Amino acid sequence: MSEEKQNSELQENESNESIDLSIDLNPEMYLNSEHNPKKSRLDSLYVAAEEKTYKAEEPVKGEEPNGKRRFAVAKQNGGMASLFDWVRCIAFAIAIVVICLTFVFRLVDVDGPSMEDTLQSHDKVIITDMFYTPHNNDIIVISHAANHEEPIIKRVIATEGQTLQLDYENDRIIVDGIEIEESYIKGTTFSENYGNYQIPEVIPKGKIFVMGDNRHVSLDSRSSDIGLIDVSSVIGKAQFVAWPPADFGYLY
Repeated sequence: MSEEKQNSELQENESNESIDLSIDLNPEMYLNSEHNPKKSRLDSLYVAAEEKTYKAEEPVKGEEPNGKRRFAVAKQNGGMASLFDWVRCIAFAIAIVVICLTFVFRLVDVDGPSMEDTLQSHDKVIITDMFYTPHNNDIIVISHAANHEEPIIKRVIATEGQTLQLDYENDRIIVDGIEIEESYIKGTTFSENYGNYQIPEVIPKGKIFVMGDNRHVSLDSRSSDIGLIDVSSVIGKAQFVAWPPADFGYLY
């Protein structure tokens, strides 16, 4: 073989190696070049390389017969997806309500006329109890009293450390030397219901004095059956009347 022929074959091999490497790196740079004198040859090489890459001897799962892969696309079913969203929202709302009613709010029924006209018998009242400390004028729910095992709902008149005087002659209540105004009561301050409990001049620590708004019929701290209420027996503060709709509203 002549030296000229060997040089020609060597140049052709080098050219092919360069072409193959260039196709691997960036085939479009050559295939789309208008100045490439060997464009037709590069086209055929690129097509052959593409077929070799994608053509499979036997179709495999997830591939088309021509060797190109298929991809599964998740499509939402309009009706089922909408139903699932509704169920999820309802379940979430129920969970929130249960948590709130367990740890934040409670719903209690009023039984009896002792808090009229502020509350009526069979009213449903929302109470709160998180980090609650009784204060004057609060309407509270009490789990039990001295000789009364049923829950009761009353209004706070005086709390620990306050001085309390029930002035029966002048029909008034004096707390810390000041006569309290009670626009919420039904009838008069005592309505001749004086009770039989000896009330201390100063409310002891951890105790509160309570009365109903309907003083004539209210069984409250004036009676030895109720007496002073232990703060630990307070379930919570009444906030809203939730039912019936005619009585719905904030209590203060």
